[in-house]
Amino acid sequence: MAKPIPAVSAATARKLANTNRVIYPVASPIVKWAGGKTQLLKHYTRLFPAEFNRYFEPFLGGGAVFFHMVAKNPNLRAVLSDSNVELINCYNMVKNDLASVVRHLKKHRNDKHHFYKVRAMDVNDLTPAERAARLLFLNKTCFNGLYRVNRKGQFNVPFGRYENPKICDEINLRAAERALCNAKIITANFEAVVAQAKKGDFVYLDPPYQPLSTTSSFTGYTRNSFGCDDQVRLVEVFQKLTDKGCFAMLSNSDTPYIRELYDGFQIETVYANRAINSKGDKRGRVAEVAILNYSPDDLT
Repeated sequence: MAKPIPAVSAATARKLANTNRVIYPVASPIVKWAGGKTQLLKHYTRLFPAEFNRYFEPFLGGGAVFFHMVAKNPNLRAVLSDSNVELINCYNMVKNDLASVVRHLKKHRNDKHHFYKVRAMDVNDLTPAERAARLLFLNKTCFNGLYRVNRKGQFNVPFGRYENPKICDEINLRAAERALCNAKIITANFEAVVAQAKKGDFVYLDPPYQPLSTTSSFTGYTRNSFGCDDQVRLVEVFQKLTDKGCFAMLSNSDTPYIRELYDGFQIETVYANRAINSKGDKRGRVAEVAILNYSPDDLT
């Protein structure tokens, strides 16, 4: 005897009627990156322009701001770049051949001897998918999730102390694959990237920060450092974007030098908890600046 069909509420009926609509999870950063912006999004949201054309991010890193933007607009057209070749390869492989990345990533395990064996690999001997899986594995299992290379460009962060890290977060990787589908992902100089921006585009700049002291510098994401001359080049680019009618926002340390460089632009102070430091007593709440070439209040 067939069981009776239970009665459902009107709200439930509407949900059942929409079961053909697939709801995807929102992507979050697939790598942990020094200076990541996830925790600052709650402060940044009010600062972002409500409407713009294309999105540019030439210092991509963990991409927290990009993933936030594409969650608000799944059809977002973006140009993403970073000087870290391995990182850009990883994003491109997640976008274009995620199945291969996941297959290789599942071969890795949270084991100290395995970690150092993988760390010592020559990336030139690996396929692009293997290189992407290697980066994700090292990022999930190394000390503090830090990415750092030596002068030869070799990853040199030691093994971490995680008991059960999620090496292959397939659900989030698939969400990232969808988020990246309309993005152009390249390795290029930041000046060349933002030169493509036009009036009405939004450019978010998150460069290696100006050191707070002579002993606090960390620019080891690639073999090339980012010094004062680069900061000066960056403010010149910021002015060019302003002259073109682009929306531009930049994050940096809250130092007198940075404030002097961007004198005349709107400067907002935000606070972030920075945990990536070799000394525990140097971690904590740190003031940063968000610099805008527009007034958020004028956009509402």
